[in-house]
Amino acid sequence: MSRTLARVERLLKEWFAANARDLPWRRTRDPYAILVSEVMLQQTQVDRVVPRYLAWLERWPSVEALAGASAAEVIREWQGLGYNRRGLALHRAARHVAENGCPGDLTELPGVGPYTAAAIRCFALGEDVLPVDVNVERVQRRTRHVFAASSAQALMDLGATICLARVPRCGVCPLATMCPSRGIREEPARKQGAFEGSFRQRRAATLRIVANASRKLAELDDEAVRSLERDGLVVVAENQVALPS
Repeated sequence: MSRTLARVERLLKEWFAANARDLPWRRTRDPYAILVSEVMLQQTQVDRVVPRYLAWLERWPSVEALAGASAAEVIREWQGLGYNRRGLALHRAARHVAENGCPGDLTELPGVGPYTAAAIRCFALGEDVLPVDVNVERVQRRTRHVFAASSAQALMDLGATICLARVPRCGVCPLATMCPSRGIREEPARKQGAFEGSFRQRRAATLRIVANASRKLAELDDEAVRSLERDGLVVVAENQVALPS
């Protein structure tokens, strides 16, 4: 490691020691708990995830417990987190592990891509692998440094709270004096369309209705039902729509 990189890493870790976010998944090395947190955090804000993560682990504290749940129970518990397919993928991953053990290549698990696999390897298994999410990528790109896996949590917090995409807070950044991108702003990434009035809202509303009780197909939004059916979130039989068992 070069002297410059060593100094940058030291400054980052000193900042993190004083400013780290207190997040419950940082208090465990359980691969299952880390997997739950990472899947929930996909496209969902941290503040929304924290209480749902705690409630999930209270209900299903182990991969075996989740594997023993029904798909319907999982879908109901996931309500409100959005992108319900994530919940089903997590459930399928738990069943795979319970039945076959954990694969050597974690991306073989449903819903686990390269980033999530790297996060489990780093945070749960202690491997020297840096999980690169959008925050880590931004900090590395702006500083032009490739950081060690031991800096992963610090990079995530710096990117989430200081090294922001559109309006970076360079004045309070611990790496500002050594950052070649200081003061540079970026165009915001294309945002997803508004939820209100969208097809996503129609899907969510339909799934919420079916989660309460099975309904006749004629009573529901047919297009939304067919979309949910393709994703495995509902089953349609004899013109009745219900959650999968």
